[in-house]
Amino acid sequence: MPTDIVMPQMGESIFEGTITKWLKKPGDKVQRDEPLFEISTDKVDAEIPAPASGVLRDIKVAEGNTVQVNTIVGTIAGDGEGTAAPAAKPASPPAAPKAETPKAQPSAPAGSVPEPVREPDDEHARSSPLVRKIARENDIDLSQVAGTGLGGRITKQDITAFLERKESPAAATAPASTPATSRTPAPASIPGDLVPLTQMRKIIAQRMIESRRTSAHVHCMFEVDITRIVQLRHKLKVAFEQRHGARLTFMPFFVRAAIIALQQFPIVNASLEAESVRYHRHVNVGIAVALDWGLIVPVLKNADELNFLGLQRGITDLGERARNKKLKPEEVEGSTFTVTNPGQFGAVFGLPIINQPNSAILGVGGISKAPLVVTDTDGNDSIAIRSIVHLTLGYDHRLIDGAVADQFMAFLKKTLENWSEEVG
Repeated sequence: MPTDIVMPQMGESIFEGTITKWLKKPGDKVQRDEPLFEISTDKVDAEIPAPASGVLRDIKVAEGNTVQVNTIVGTIAGDGEGTAAPAAKPASPPAAPKAETPKAQPSAPAGSVPEPVREPDDEHARSSPLVRKIARENDIDLSQVAGTGLGGRITKQDITAFLERKESPAAATAPASTPATSRTPAPASIPGDLVPLTQMRKIIAQRMIESRRTSAHVHCMFEVDITRIVQLRHKLKVAFEQRHGARLTFMPFFVRAAIIALQQFPIVNASLEAESVRYHRHVNVGIAVALDWGLIVPVLKNADELNFLGLQRGITDLGERARNKKLKPEEVEGSTFTVTNPGQFGAVFGLPIINQPNSAILGVGGISKAPLVVTDTDGNDSIAIRSIVHLTLGYDHRLIDGAVADQFMAFLKKTLENWSEEVG
């Protein structure tokens, strides 16, 4: 019997996913747990393993299509069973009782609004958090949007199509076209091309705009002399890697110093909830990871309970799994403070946007050598070559005052410049 391949549910709040790439083609042999296709959801991009060994019989949902969880996207035949034609079929919604599943109206004029499908008194049951966010940002009444998902659920394709009809002047005379979310993104671009945004880029764009609208962004920058840390790392990095099997990078120094400072200034680790302040019990550090196809912020949970080695291993693990699309949805949720590192690409400093619902984000600039006036214990000044980094704190002025932000950064600077913790 063939084995169905389904769109997995990558978290309780995730109801749909976009197939971004098939790693096999019909007729190819596959092994159980071998990466089979890649998906993009509201939370993460991930590789999905094959549910069984055999031959990929057919692909029912082509690259670029967004479907609900548990939709059959393909089948795997056992050895010896035939395969279907290799052409991928268009995406189709999952099977549901006929009485509850609304029929699509592809030939309806784009200017008309189909009768919405309702579920009694349960707005959240028929739309995802992403759909509700898009509706809020565009001042859309979801009761006016027809849902084509299970039980009348409004999908992202539904609200995108509604927006296109609402905003396009030509829509009133043209038939409804396929939403941009169902088109396969171009693999490369040429000057002059018009290339659809990837799923991840759409999500990044939405979140950045939302953060700018939500928080009163202010930034402060401090110059920090980390010569002591640079020398310590140079001295210990070979032995550290031999002993622990992990590279010794600069990031755990900045993260550990930030944790110590956050414990002294808990308001920087807090978040606003309506008209109240949530003081978090632990420090959950979001570590921004730049990918070839976008940006993601995996979260190191309870980082305040980890020693230096634990921080290094955790940061390395999250970064590697982010780049290999192995993160789980819960690993990109729950941050209380974020650290980003624009300096890895040579930036002197950055002015990062706050990662909601955090109240602050630390930007780490590039480390460089520069002549600096140094004062010895007797008060004598001299000029020396020192290793300098510029640290920027982006903070929400609704919750954090400038004086507190500066005190936090001064404490962070002192901790780094006078580093005394064991590295391991």
